Amino acid sequence: MPLVRFDLATGRTPEAVRAIADATHQAIVDVYGIPERDRFQVITEHPATQIIAQDAGLGFERTEGVVMIQVFTQRGRSDDAKQALYAAIHDALAGVGVASEDVFIGYVENGPQDWSFGFGRAQYLTGELGVPSAS
Repeated sequence: MPLVRFDLATGRTPEAVRAIADATHQAIVDVYGIPERDRFQVITEHPATQIIAQDAGLGFERTEGVVMIQVFTQRGRSDDAKQALYAAIHDALAGVGVASEDVFIGYVENGPQDWSFGFGRAQYLTGELGVPSAS
């Protein structure tokens, strides 16, 4: 059950923004095998001057089309699974016109006790939801 946050520079059409969200979600479904409706995304657009995303010393330049993605999910997936997810998100975003150098992904892990889907309860702990298996 990932929660995915996107930070984008303003200027894309609503359809282009939705395409980025849809492509990312489909990559997660394909790689992690989560249910199609297990979708939680927040999209925030900023003036281009409010996103600073350099290259961490890798020697390339990003454009104002940078897509910064934060994936919050339960721990337990292997490094290989994470690498597969990064590649799938990259490929999916390339399919909707996002340049390779403009895909930035941060991955944050937590546990079942760290999620509440409503009603003031941690549903993974109460048993209302089954704890997803790492795939």
